[in-house]
Amino acid sequence: MHGRWFFYTPAALPFGMAKLAPHTNAYESIGSWLPGGYDDRHLSIEGFGHFHEFQIGGVVVMPTVGELKTIPGTLENPDEGYRSRFDKKDEHSEPGYYSVFLNDYRIKAELTATDRVGFHRYTFPESKESLLIFDIGHKQGESSDVIEAFAQLVNGNEIEGYVETYPEYAKFCDPENYVKMYFVAHLSKEPSSVGTFVDDEIQPNASTTKGVRNGIFVAFETTENEVVEMQVGLSYTSIKNARLNLEAEATGKSFDQVHEAAIQRWNEMLGRIQVEDDNVENKTKFYTGLYHALLGRGIGSDVNGQYKLNGEGIGQIPLDENGKPRYNHINTDGMWGAFWNLSQLWAMVYPEYFTQYLQSNIDFYKETGWLHDGAAAGVFTNGVQTNFQGLLIASAYNCGFRDFDWEAGYKAAVKNELEYRGRNLGNGKYDLNYFVKNGYVPYQDTIISNGWVFNFGASHTLEYAFSSYAVAQMAKQLGNESDYKKLMEQAGYWKNIFDPETKFIRPKLPNGEFIEDFDPMKAWDGFQEGNAYQFTWFVPHDIAGLIEKMGKDLFHERLENTFKESRKSLFGGGREIHSFSGVEMLYNHGNQPCLHQPWLFNYSGKPWLTQKWTRTICNEFYGTEPLHGYGFGQDEDQGQLGAWYVMAALGLFDVQGHASAEPTFQFGSPMFEKVTIQLSKKPDHCLTIETKNNSQKNYYVQRLKFNGKTIENSWLEREKLMHGGKLVFEVDSIPNKNWGVKVPPPPMSD
Repeated sequence: MHGRWFFYTPAALPFGMAKLAPHTNAYESIGSWLPGGYDDRHLSIEGFGHFHEFQIGGVVVMPTVGELKTIPGTLENPDEGYRSRFDKKDEHSEPGYYSVFLNDYRIKAELTATDRVGFHRYTFPESKESLLIFDIGHKQGESSDVIEAFAQLVNGNEIEGYVETYPEYAKFCDPENYVKMYFVAHLSKEPSSVGTFVDDEIQPNASTTKGVRNGIFVAFETTENEVVEMQVGLSYTSIKNARLNLEAEATGKSFDQVHEAAIQRWNEMLGRIQVEDDNVENKTKFYTGLYHALLGRGIGSDVNGQYKLNGEGIGQIPLDENGKPRYNHINTDGMWGAFWNLSQLWAMVYPEYFTQYLQSNIDFYKETGWLHDGAAAGVFTNGVQTNFQGLLIASAYNCGFRDFDWEAGYKAAVKNELEYRGRNLGNGKYDLNYFVKNGYVPYQDTIISNGWVFNFGASHTLEYAFSSYAVAQMAKQLGNESDYKKLMEQAGYWKNIFDPETKFIRPKLPNGEFIEDFDPMKAWDGFQEGNAYQFTWFVPHDIAGLIEKMGKDLFHERLENTFKESRKSLFGGGREIHSFSGVEMLYNHGNQPCLHQPWLFNYSGKPWLTQKWTRTICNEFYGTEPLHGYGFGQDEDQGQLGAWYVMAALGLFDVQGHASAEPTFQFGSPMFEKVTIQLSKKPDHCLTIETKNNSQKNYYVQRLKFNGKTIENSWLEREKLMHGGKLVFEVDSIPNKNWGVKVPPPPMSD
């Protein structure tokens, strides 16, 4: 496991706020987007953290015995600090629970959680110097700089406080706006002494600490195998609400009861898709991917529905007739590429979560006037700048969802695509004025406050065209003809940077001329996290138009060569362990811009190659070993690569990300003998997918039936599938080149 900060958080519930995890390399991290927190190659633990979200981290606790140390030490020399070595055989992780034996202290540590409360259970040895060390004043994972940290011992056996941080992305997206995390920790044993520290300077008998690089510790005497438990209520709004969350979710509940409840919650959520197959490895990949799709974003609101606003003050979610919040507010990374995995999966299986995710952002729009594409406890933390939230709102409407404020959502989405005044790095699309006025975003540098240089005009042009198409489809359904016409005009702007000479998308200078010395394999040059070869395929709303521009023969030649060659490098950066490995390759499955490409053969008349390459990617890019779960680069952005595997294994995918007014699913090659998908709370509302004659070598579709009716095309309207029923695929080892070729999936022109 060498992944993003928010992904190895075993003691957590689906979409929970409390995400408890062991740390091996989180202390004093640089706080950006780099992998961190836990690395399977490391053999010592520096503490157990509570907050793990995009650009959010903090409140780390470490149990020890013996001499007090207040810095964790290093991986190279754990004895320098309070780190403890551990053996992999003594470590256990499952959804909702984690345990490990800390060898240096002979302490067994166990973690579990409710939505907003972290539960700790420590089994100590006999010792006159048992300790719990709370590190609050240092950088942790993606938190970046600590502005102020406060903690104090109260009521004899409780520690309360807060940590205020300044995330790296906030520094240019939302300057001088900070993330604040509050906590109240209730101990089952009253400590015999308390002290505070700043780095390695200790203040014994002090019960309050405030500042930076600081922390607090409590000590007590323990007998052999004595259990000390701790429940930690969390909040982004106040200590008062952290205590309220603690009381609401922990009162009268034992550690074992909470652990059992976590098992039940995860089983219910994961169990909405039931896989029947003998291939244990593929099922492991599938449910790991599904687990990630349910873990990567966490609630930010309290049990009373309060949440941190972007500005001063606290927001309030409307309450139902029982006084309960109608939905939760959500912390989130951007949704770059999520329309090819997360949102399709959520819309199909977890619609109640999808619409509350959207409603959270609509509430943010009502407060600030803008949708965000990345928010950390109310702070703009847009990591990619393209802001696809309008597309997601439109896709939900296109799928028939009405249980959110779609009227305000429509206004927000249209503004997101058309309004260029007031744009900045926080609300994204900072260069939209060029796109709207000139029909493309030019090739030129943008330098931001921390020294990063952006030059993504070509990829932004493509992305803005795609999101314009999505919102246009919503406008059409609502009868807003003027919005529809303008947005559809923008949807065609991708053609303005298609070079008829090279047949590539090619960056254009501000004067309207294509750049010279053009190398389609050069990464980061006009294209974000990719190159022209990869991004030329990024016209998901108008693949028919791209085929026409490129020519079908060249389209096939390039696309087929892409996958033949990319297989040699495991469809990405080979075995290089780096989040951006593969950005300079023909294809990079480890990053979002490429994820629709193996499905394009359905549009070009060779659906058997979609069947071949999606299966092959599932088999070879994805693994079950710690360092080969999602390739080796493993930029598993909040569950997106895991969700892609889930959709590919089901044999269902929409290249358009449900952006069409009448969304479709295109078919691949399902991996399992039988899958049953629960489509709603009604027990009999299911979609069953059966794959006959299935094996590792048999993946080419020969015939397909839906509810007994033969399906000749490689796609079907989403609405029909969502009524439920049975899809039956018959597969074999030889392609059926007559199936699925009659009518391609509907392009933009339809």
